[in-house]
Amino acid sequence: MKKTPRDGQDMPDLDRLIEEIGADANGNDEKLWAFRQAFEDTVSMPCDGFVIGEPVSVLEFDYDGNERRGLTAKCRRSDGSEHVVAALDVVFCGASSAVRYLAAYRRWMGLDPSPPAAGSPHRARQHKAAATDLNMKGPVELVVLAVKENAVRCGLPGTDRAITLRAIQPWNVVPGEIVVVRPNKQWRYAGHPYLSGVIESVRLDVTALALVPLKLTDQGTWTPEDHYGGEHDEPIEEWAKPIIARGPRQEFEMEQVLPGWNPAEYDSDPITDSNELKEAGDFAGARTLLMELCQADLRCLDAHTHLGNLVFDRWPEDAIRHYEVGLRIGELSLGPSFDGLLPWGLIDNRPFLRCMHGFGLCQWRLRRFDEAYRVFDRMLWLNPSDNQGARFVIKEVRSNKPWVDR
Repeated sequence: MKKTPRDGQDMPDLDRLIEEIGADANGNDEKLWAFRQAFEDTVSMPCDGFVIGEPVSVLEFDYDGNERRGLTAKCRRSDGSEHVVAALDVVFCGASSAVRYLAAYRRWMGLDPSPPAAGSPHRARQHKAAATDLNMKGPVELVVLAVKENAVRCGLPGTDRAITLRAIQPWNVVPGEIVVVRPNKQWRYAGHPYLSGVIESVRLDVTALALVPLKLTDQGTWTPEDHYGGEHDEPIEEWAKPIIARGPRQEFEMEQVLPGWNPAEYDSDPITDSNELKEAGDFAGARTLLMELCQADLRCLDAHTHLGNLVFDRWPEDAIRHYEVGLRIGELSLGPSFDGLLPWGLIDNRPFLRCMHGFGLCQWRLRRFDEAYRVFDRMLWLNPSDNQGARFVIKEVRSNKPWVDR
């Protein structure tokens, strides 16, 4: 039986593709440059793949002029770290341009075009993955870590193990939610476990995520006199009077988690990168980057905020779910009796405050006026400087005036 690549492309088809890519190239160096350009022109990045059985996000293919090494691939691991590997070490699955072009490249390099099967090199990893085998006789609970184009990366509650879910029916889930799945089939590809099944229910229960609460750092005492009562101040508004009457309170700064960010490198902020992709019209790229941050650490509150921002204009009923996940994860650090401040001026508080702001605006848009009022009132107590403008909308919310996009 004739062996063909896993994407269904036969050898003559790959030979034609190789000839097409290298039509104007002379020598191996130029052909490597041609392959690099072909990947750039035809393969949508980032895309999911595997390196030595570990799931990664492939960011780009490149060629540095070293013919012996050939093409390289820049990959991002689930913890946000980035590494450059030989392109031949990358495995793609499914049927896509990435699979086809990598198969052509492997064939041109004189190797089997098909991705390497999960065999002896991955035995240790497969043995570890065996512990991920699930009981197929009943419903399975999974934590949503990231939503991909055609799959959901999930975690097993109470463990650090991950599994990729391919839902049989249409689904709508967000990172941080818990899904109950009726399993159909499980298998492994390149050492990574997969599961197909029907999502029976979705819920938000951040206490079941077993997350380490974000740290709160005491930043001293806030007093009303520092902000109100000066000779140039405007008259005290009604919303501020109970805050002033409460008197001095402690200020805190909430820990900010941002996987992949290097403070020593100004251009390494993945949130800024996602915003730039959004502004350029690449919503899919922005969403993929934010999903990778959630997969690396669900406590990345800004990722939840900006995922909500991506759909806020058109689908507030979806946006509110992203904002609420970030809000509830942040609240794990506060507890029910928290009476301190989280000032906007302490910049690591901003991801949490942004989640709260988006959540309140969605409540208002969905005409949940009482809930929205409570959110905006709480924002004023947490940050009396009100850098986000809650004081400008709280009166309209309290009088049940519908949302108007100004």
